[in-house]
Amino acid sequence: MRRAPAPGLLVLPPPSPLLLLLGLLALDRGCTAQYSSDLCSWKGSGLTHESHKKDVEQVYLRCAEGSIDWMYPTGALIVNLRPSIVSSSSKHWTVCIKPFKDSAGANIYLEKTGELKLLVQDGDHSPARVHCFSFEQGGLFVEATPQQDISRKITGFQYELINKGTASDLHMVSAPCRPCSDTEVLLAVCTSDFVVRGTIQNVINEEEQQDSIIDVSVNRIYRQKTKIFKPAEESGRWRGQIKTLLQCGVKPGEGDFLFMGHMHFGEARLGCAPRIKDFQRMYKEAKDKGLNPCEIGPD
Repeated sequence: MRRAPAPGLLVLPPPSPLLLLLGLLALDRGCTAQYSSDLCSWKGSGLTHESHKKDVEQVYLRCAEGSIDWMYPTGALIVNLRPSIVSSSSKHWTVCIKPFKDSAGANIYLEKTGELKLLVQDGDHSPARVHCFSFEQGGLFVEATPQQDISRKITGFQYELINKGTASDLHMVSAPCRPCSDTEVLLAVCTSDFVVRGTIQNVINEEEQQDSIIDVSVNRIYRQKTKIFKPAEESGRWRGQIKTLLQCGVKPGEGDFLFMGHMHFGEARLGCAPRIKDFQRMYKEAKDKGLNPCEIGPD
C-alpha cells in the first residue's frame, strides 16, 4: 500500500528514460552489475529494489544466443551483449531480439551516447516480430514503465548474435528476399545449419505472423544440425518445414531446389534456395577452378 505524501512535500514525477540514463552515465551511482551464471541468459526481479528508488542494473552476457527474463520490472536494465569469441570485432556482428509473446512492463530502447531509440513499446504484442541492429548502432536499455500492479508483469525476450562476416547470415539479415549470388550459395553450403535437396509441396501464409511456412519434401539430406526434417509416417519420405518472410512471396512450384538456412529463435529460417540445376552449374564451375570453399559430396 502506498502512503500519501506528507503535507507540503513536493512529489516529483518519475524521471524520463533519457534523464535516468544520463544520470547513470554521468554519476555512475546506484548501479549494480548482474552476471549470468551461464553467461547466456539472465533472470532477475525488480522486487530486490526499494520501491522509491530508480535503480539501474548492468547485465553482462557473453553468448551467441540466450534470453532475458525480468520479473516485476522496476527501474532499468542496461544489457551488455558480446560474442563469446574474444577476438571478434564488434563491427562484424548484428544483434537480433525477439520479445516473448506476453512480455509486458517495460520499454526496450536502443541507446548510443545518451540518445534513445524505441525498439519495443510496452504493450506492443506484434507476434513474432524480430528487431535487429548492429553493435555500432548502440546497446540495449530496458526501462520499466509505471505500473499500479507489477506482480503481473514480466518483461522478456530472446536474443541472437549474427556474424555479418558469414555471407548466408548477412543475406538473411540485409536482404532476405534477394536471390543469393553464386558466392553466397557456395559459402552457404559450408556454413548453413541445414542443407537439403527437395521440392516444395505446399506454402502456408501466416498473415498475422508475416511469415510463410514452406512444406518441403526431401530427396536428400546433406546436413541438418537439428531434427528439422523427419520421415513422414504416411509416406515414409522425409518432410520438414522452413520459414521465410511473407513479403518474399514464395509459391509452390515444380522442380528440385537446394534449401539452405539457419536456426533462429528455434525455427528453421530460409537462407538460399537455388534450383538444383543452377547449383550444379555453379558448383562445377567453382570446382573446376579450385575455388570451392567445401565439398558437398556426390549427388
